[in-house]
Amino acid sequence: MRHYKFIPLLFLGVAAISGCQKTGDQEVNRAFQDVNVVDESNLSDIMLTVADPNEAVTYFKRTAAENPDRADLHRGLGQSLIRAKRPTEAVPVYQRLIKLDGATDDDRVDYADALLRAGDWAKAEAMLDEVPPTHETFKRYRLEAMIADSNKEWSKADSFYETAVGLTTRPAGVLNNWGYSKLTRGDYKDAERLFADAIRQDNTLFTAKNNMVLARGAQRDYNLPVIPMSQVERAQLLHTLGLSAIKQGDVQTGKGLLQDAITTHPQHFEAAVRSLRALDSTVSN
Repeated sequence: MRHYKFIPLLFLGVAAISGCQKTGDQEVNRAFQDVNVVDESNLSDIMLTVADPNEAVTYFKRTAAENPDRADLHRGLGQSLIRAKRPTEAVPVYQRLIKLDGATDDDRVDYADALLRAGDWAKAEAMLDEVPPTHETFKRYRLEAMIADSNKEWSKADSFYETAVGLTTRPAGVLNNWGYSKLTRGDYKDAERLFADAIRQDNTLFTAKNNMVLARGAQRDYNLPVIPMSQVERAQLLHTLGLSAIKQGDVQTGKGLLQDAITTHPQHFEAAVRSLRALDSTVSN
């Protein structure tokens, strides 16, 4: 009978060992979960920065489908679609994202950006109106400026552009946009100044160089500005200036600039050649 006294103790010992085993398993599982979260976070960062945009889309689309309530994964999918130049697909992603717990005002601004890229300016404006005025970011003001421009609300556009410039360390792009706004309004002097500022900030920005030449051509100033340019860029800018001169009615000046463009270009400059042939054909007719 004495042997039976040890049976409860034996069960208690087994139970204690089993309890320790369960606790150990839980700790191990929790540790693996923590590692997985870190790995996933690192992978998400990689996908959003250095990965091919379309590969990132595939990754975030799969992980967001597996975790439909995770705002960060929908955010990654939306950003990846924008990087992949697929804004129309990004719009419904952001539409879902802003309804999730964890959605931020930055997400709403990104949603407005996707809408603008997809061509839905009215919805983009409505979305930005939902963002509180205390949310003051470069991207928000850049979008506000673009919308004010489209509505021909010039004073608002200028105010938004000015604010946006002050909120970034890389203002070249927004200075170029502001200059183009001035160009469309016929304010050529101010446009030229803003394009010059954009080029000072980023002397590789060819769009600003080309726009600056357009502003000068509109004032019948057919001299190239003193700005950094490669030989190919010089030829392209001469081509733009030549077309501007022709548009102003200064046909002979334009013809000379087109010939200079063809001579300057280190290779065959087909666009300038076609322009010159079209001009000669028009004049002869």
